[in-house]
Amino acid sequence: MRALVTGGTGFVGAHIVRALLDRGASVRCLVRSTSPDSALAGLEVERVVGDLRDFDAVRSAVQGREVVFHCAADYRLWVPDPAEMFSSNVDGTRNLLRAAYECRVERVVYTSTVGALGHTANGIPADETTPVDLRAMVGPYKKSKFLAERVADEWVARGLPVTIVNPSTPIGELDIKPTATGQVIVDFLDGRMPAYVRTGLNLIDVRDVASGHLLAAEHGRIGERYILGHRNMTLDEIFAALARLSGRPAPRIRLPHWLPWTVGAAQTAVAYCTGRPPRVAFDAVRLSRRPMFFRSDKAVHELGLPQSPIEAALGRAVEWFRDAGYLRVCQAS
Repeated sequence: MRALVTGGTGFVGAHIVRALLDRGASVRCLVRSTSPDSALAGLEVERVVGDLRDFDAVRSAVQGREVVFHCAADYRLWVPDPAEMFSSNVDGTRNLLRAAYECRVERVVYTSTVGALGHTANGIPADETTPVDLRAMVGPYKKSKFLAERVADEWVARGLPVTIVNPSTPIGELDIKPTATGQVIVDFLDGRMPAYVRTGLNLIDVRDVASGHLLAAEHGRIGERYILGHRNMTLDEIFAALARLSGRPAPRIRLPHWLPWTVGAAQTAVAYCTGRPPRVAFDAVRLSRRPMFFRSDKAVHELGLPQSPIEAALGRAVEWFRDAGYLRVCQAS
């Protein structure tokens, strides 16, 4: 297989690259000139420097590839200029899919997010069929990913073989940036998580997410979307698991939502004045008001999505953050 991976320097993308290499694929990555390369260090990967907003660079990267995994995205819960995020996530996706169409790529797997899907009013886990529209999207990231899915739908209608995957919350090693959830783990390990709010997430081993991408390329139906998730856990359940793995005490104080809401609103207002990202983004607080619970039955049954134990993935994340020097305090094993 001759594959292109966009976003190969990121958390999920780096694991997709490794999964492809393990299968003997020839891997090319489209990388920005400013992207850190540590996630790809030592790997036999062809690098093409370019930006998704530059169609000529994108087409050059796509040329000669059989399968494209479009994993790149501007993922921030606060951005000073939302237009920049829409340009990367929506226009960039349009460029990538146009190039794939012109180069007659055999299959495209587009990495979306469960954030672009609907939610149930009663807290029952949602699936790919749960109703949703743009008005339900909180913040520019979710809005841009929702609109990028509509771009994918347009290219499917033109005959491009695209399958969409919607990862939930990946957990594991190589979370270099780190992601918002990875930062929560780091803060917990550093003892900077004295309290929590009532919310929840669907967690999945990042290696299973990578496998899900390859399975979608092989078995996914064109024009369909698949939730790549596993276990629904409340935030206090996640902290309890981290406490068992790390020896750190789990927070016992549950905050009312109005308190982080107020803090997030104030810090975000200051951020727009200073240009420095807030520690507590208002959109993150808004998202936490309802659990992000989902069902992955479709991906499990149609693709064979693995469902590895979440505790093992959390354990690898804890170990990796410690070994990589992300913690400010010395931790006991």
